[in-house]
Amino acid sequence: MRRVPPSVVDAALAVGCFLSIMIMAVLSRRLEWWVAVLAAVNTLPLLWRRRFPLLVSTVTGISTGALFLTDSMGGIPGASLIATYGLASLSPPPRMLIGVLGTIAGFASAAALQHHQPLSYGPTAAAFVVAYALGAGARARRDRIAVLEERARRLAEEREVAAVRERERIAREMHDIVAHAMSLVVLQAEAGPVALRTDPARAERIFETISATTRDGLSQLRRVLLALRPEEAERHPQPGIESVPSLVEGVRQAGLDATFEERGEPRPCHSDLAVTAYRIVQEALSNTVRHAGATRVRVRVTWRDDALDLEVHDDGRGASAERGPGGHGLIGMRERVAVVGGRLVTGPEGTGFRVAASLPLAGALTDAGTPARPPAS
Repeated sequence: MRRVPPSVVDAALAVGCFLSIMIMAVLSRRLEWWVAVLAAVNTLPLLWRRRFPLLVSTVTGISTGALFLTDSMGGIPGASLIATYGLASLSPPPRMLIGVLGTIAGFASAAALQHHQPLSYGPTAAAFVVAYALGAGARARRDRIAVLEERARRLAEEREVAAVRERERIAREMHDIVAHAMSLVVLQAEAGPVALRTDPARAERIFETISATTRDGLSQLRRVLLALRPEEAERHPQPGIESVPSLVEGVRQAGLDATFEERGEPRPCHSDLAVTAYRIVQEALSNTVRHAGATRVRVRVTWRDDALDLEVHDDGRGASAERGPGGHGLIGMRERVAVVGGRLVTGPEGTGFRVAASLPLAGALTDAGTPARPPAS
């Protein structure tokens, strides 16, 4: 019914009420031309009940009273009840109060003119009370919906304002970080060639300053961008243990002396565990390339009866500031290992840095029930 145009609904109600009056007139043998006119006056205003609810209620009320006085109604006054519902649903409280008083006055006038007991109008009065209640309930429901929509609109505007302010704040911070770091880098870089010819020790300190400045700037940018970092939707098949050698090869092509070693007999494992192993090695190698200043890195995969051991060991500076406990990479590694019930150990070892993880294989099978890849040659 909600998809039907309101004008069609009102026309159907008017026709239905008119036919109801005419049928009752036929059954009571009071079908006269003036009855048809009164019926039309009583029902035709329903076409405008949404635009002029008080006027329509008044006209239908007066014509309903006339039909009752001539004993032509013979039943529940449908048109007047519909008009009453519209009045209570669409009119503000003052106009609705006028309608209530008018209805009471109409009942009192009909009882006085027909010399009937007031209680004889009980069912009809109850029907009017129900119509008023339903209309008031519909109006209250619309008011609540309007309030909720307005509240949702304000919340959306507040969220948009907050998002704009946050973007402006991040833009300012990024500008300050980049401008400060790059200014220092440009200044030191311009002085570096001169110092290299006259004072090599000072030139070395300048280049160390450039390195420290850029690292600090990148670290600050990383912290600022963490709030904007979306989780990447991975639509392609997830890499697994079989992709670890390609990671090592990529590091080797970047200029590091990278080696891959696999021990033990590969066993079937769940895809989640395979992805976890790949991501751990990937993050460890990324840290080695970006932060360690290493020249060599070794990746070792060891298959045991109940666990898969991973080890990434480089000869870099060890636990630098970027690789400390506050780094996002190490936190991500710990979270991944904890999900599969494993253990992770990170820290300096000898002259380098070591990442070691042990992932349990007990009860782990691949999604398709196929074994893991064969041992590397």
